[in-house]
Amino acid sequence: MMFGALKTRDYRLLWLGQAISHLGDQFHLIALPWLVLTLTHDPFQLGLVLALAGVPRALVMLFGGAFADRHSPRLIMLVSDALRFTISAAIAASLLTGAVHLWMVYALAVSFGIVSGFFMPAAEASLPRLLESEQLEAGNALMMGADQLAQFVGPALAGTVIALFGTAHIGAGQVGSLTGLGVAFAVDAASFAVSAATLLLMRALPALAAGTGDHPLAAIGEGLKYALSRPVFRWMLGLIAAANLLLIGPLMVGVPVLAQTRFSQGAAAFGLLISAYGLGNLCGIVVGGTTHRPSSRMFSRLILALFAGFGVVIGALTFITSVWVGVALLAVLGVANGYVAIVLMTLLQRITPPAMLGRLMSLVMLAMLGVTPISTALSGVVVGLGPAVLFVGCGAGMLAVTAFAAAGRHSWSLAALEAGEMPVMAESA
Repeated sequence: MMFGALKTRDYRLLWLGQAISHLGDQFHLIALPWLVLTLTHDPFQLGLVLALAGVPRALVMLFGGAFADRHSPRLIMLVSDALRFTISAAIAASLLTGAVHLWMVYALAVSFGIVSGFFMPAAEASLPRLLESEQLEAGNALMMGADQLAQFVGPALAGTVIALFGTAHIGAGQVGSLTGLGVAFAVDAASFAVSAATLLLMRALPALAAGTGDHPLAAIGEGLKYALSRPVFRWMLGLIAAANLLLIGPLMVGVPVLAQTRFSQGAAAFGLLISAYGLGNLCGIVVGGTTHRPSSRMFSRLILALFAGFGVVIGALTFITSVWVGVALLAVLGVANGYVAIVLMTLLQRITPPAMLGRLMSLVMLAMLGVTPISTALSGVVVGLGPAVLFVGCGAGMLAVTAFAAAGRHSWSLAALEAGEMPVMAESA
């Protein structure tokens, strides 16, 4: 049973802390762009701040994975939470006292990016050491489910809190109280404190590879060689990177600008739109985790339909005038994304040699997160020409990626993965 993993004390503590931390993350994700727009009135600055968070995270990610192999994952997570608590609390205090400056926001973005680059691989490395092998699927599902539930509940809750306590309304030419933003960052800081407390209650997790002489750069190079020498992984990493390049910017930069300039609900509308996408992903994860794996042909069609759907929906955001239409579109899109993510990640875990799994997963994460700063920075520039230019351009780009993926679908289908990569597992065994 899926909830049986919670009977393990240390896993239960980790899950509880991360579930609360994920909720706090959503307050951060809503408050940060709203703060930048409040201080600068400039979408370009929003893209720049988001890029300043994404670039360090991408640069540190692979080193963070090697670092987690040589040091205690629990200690890395604990130090990371302590640092992020301190930074978030400082920003909250600055906002509540009216002493905030733009340079503080830049420092917040860079600091969080660096710390996340170490925290994320450490968190991934800790789970298999807390649960028995047969419990890993349930443990991963519970962790991912908590994250997606937070993405559904958190943005709407954060938007409501910011609106209730007062925020700036730039479009009306009047700057209101920053109290709501200060409260949002205070909630984020409190979530890191709770996470750190649960980590302190866990038993120690010593480093597994503390005594090895392998250089981290050599381990990283070996993982890169393994993935890039196989056409299937090259295709998958390329498609993941292309999709995120064209989608992250419109969602993180375009949607808040759209909410602020078009919808009367303001920050609450932004929260509702992001929450709808999170709810859709949660439903897709549940479907993917409880149904049979699709056939190779069906999976390829689902991937192509997902990409085409992203293109249509992103382009359609240009024309919607009702926030609820946007909520419905993003929710449907989330269902498809969550379902495909579960099926694809499970397959990659099964066909990858255990010795390469951590490094391959770090490459997948890098393909998803590494393009984020590029996407947000470019979106900040393009949206200055008008939201329609950003949304229509990225929607057309997704349709072009769909056509490219369709032309080469025989290289990345389930059949290609199984036929081309399963022998590697046999050799490693």
